[in-house]
Amino acid sequence: MRNLILNPGSTSTKIAVYDGLTKIFSKKFIHPQKELEKFPGIMDQKQFRSQAVIDTCREQGIAPEEITAVIAIGGFLAPVTGGVYEVNEIMVRDFMANRYGEHAANLGGVIAAEIAAGLKIKAYVADPISTDEMQEVARLSGLPDIVRTGRVHALNHKAVAKQAAKELGIPIESANFVVIHLGGGITVAAHRGGRIIDNNDPRGEGPFCMDRPGSIHAFELAKLCFSGKYTEEEMLKRLNGAGGVVAYMNTRDFFDVMRLYNEKDPTAITVYNALVYQIAKEIGAQTAVLSGKVDAIVFTGGMARETCFIDDIKSYVGGFAKTLVYPGEFEEEAMAAYAAGVQSGEIKPLVYTGKP
Repeated sequence: MRNLILNPGSTSTKIAVYDGLTKIFSKKFIHPQKELEKFPGIMDQKQFRSQAVIDTCREQGIAPEEITAVIAIGGFLAPVTGGVYEVNEIMVRDFMANRYGEHAANLGGVIAAEIAAGLKIKAYVADPISTDEMQEVARLSGLPDIVRTGRVHALNHKAVAKQAAKELGIPIESANFVVIHLGGGITVAAHRGGRIIDNNDPRGEGPFCMDRPGSIHAFELAKLCFSGKYTEEEMLKRLNGAGGVVAYMNTRDFFDVMRLYNEKDPTAITVYNALVYQIAKEIGAQTAVLSGKVDAIVFTGGMARETCFIDDIKSYVGGFAKTLVYPGEFEEEAMAAYAAGVQSGEIKPLVYTGKP
């Protein structure tokens, strides 16, 4: 097997080639903002990023014709069950049109499809961002106009849940976990039997994160929206890109926060303590979703590398259940496992219909 793995981000592209579960190489490109500004929209970057992928494979001694399958992180699609999907025309159309939201991850499926078509092989996406396995009781928001949906860092969530089940020696089908992804966005989710039955949507729920404010007093927010102080565009930017930590500290880098916190900066101490508190509170909420029957509380993401940060969250929730920490992200390994499983026949790809 020579499975090509794609993970495009807003300012980076991660690629890898695996032989089954064995990594042949992986590489991450950082795309300078000036380079990306040449393109009017995210989809206009397709050819630029696709060529970088093929060139890198050649540089690493992998001829394109050696590639047996292409798998990418799943972007914004119609709400779907988690798993691996074969890329089809409907999916490419929805990605290209940004039908369910614009995100750099949408490029993954489009580039995968283009490369696969040229090589006459299959393309797949895994655990899209719009993975929605939320139980029905969780969908009511309190306003019929707004229905809660499951948007979460599904690929990494499910990858570490499988690791936790393996470490604890229990089948994923009977495991209950609260999983916390700590990155640019923070998602806390209740996992029951391998499904994500409830979670906070980081665009407007749960703890604040690096550039989003999380849950806000709805009445006060409505007043602010109609105050005349902000345009609609400015208000939406405050809620997704200019809120949270950056609004208090003018940085989106958690390690800047930690540095200032350790230097006893008063604002950093206040923000840090509030972040710890709000994450712990959301863990408590998702523990309640599982009726308090939790096999483990599982931390992951880049911020999980800060041991003292995790310890401070544990000081609130450590009595709920055993805690496990898997720092960083495991999306690459998860996609490699999905691709290998499909090619061996152990996993049957799901079909994307484009219908919620």
